[in-house]
Amino acid sequence: MRVSVRLFAGLRERAGTGRVELDDVGTVADVWARLELGEEPPGLLYAVNREYVERARELSDGDEVALIPPVSGGAFRLVEGPLDVPAALREVESPDAGGIASFVGTVRRRSRGRDVLHLEYEAYEEMAESMLERLAAELTARHGLCAVAIHHRVGRVEIGEPSVAIAVSAAHRAAALDACREAIDTLKETIPLWKKEVYAGGEEWIGRGS
Repeated sequence: MRVSVRLFAGLRERAGTGRVELDDVGTVADVWARLELGEEPPGLLYAVNREYVERARELSDGDEVALIPPVSGGAFRLVEGPLDVPAALREVESPDAGGIASFVGTVRRRSRGRDVLHLEYEAYEEMAESMLERLAAELTARHGLCAVAIHHRVGRVEIGEPSVAIAVSAAHRAAALDACREAIDTLKETIPLWKKEVYAGGEEWIGRGS
């Protein structure tokens, strides 16, 4: 039996590769030790075939196991290159909407007392896109939205540039504002997208909730 293991962000750099093939692995819990990457980082999550699973999950031949470091950020549309913020707003226009709420996250020059040169975003794109579609459906059902648009950069993002744009429309402004806040909070906690801060003198992958 063979499984394919995918690694992202700091784990990919530690292993020197983004994909490893392993033979004779019985459960998800067995995967980390077989990689021989040292101590397992706290907060590590696992996904099998693009769905989050518990460590006791048994594996089958051909499974894809993704190791998910604590996540930061997220996206409904992953974009390489500058974001078109007005396009996100246009996507949620509706004759049924009484209000549109939006959030644009930009790269700041200073973070935790350090001078940031730029950011780099990396995503498990196949899984992130399906999770973001699910998030949009859940927000729409919970808040009675007309439409949702979430665009997020991947790759290098310079100081002052937008890294994420969220727009939601609803019949009433309160629902739109609540859903917009929930969308960014959920992205930062659950979607497999990671951020690296490159600063004067070093770099660091930023974890969950950053």
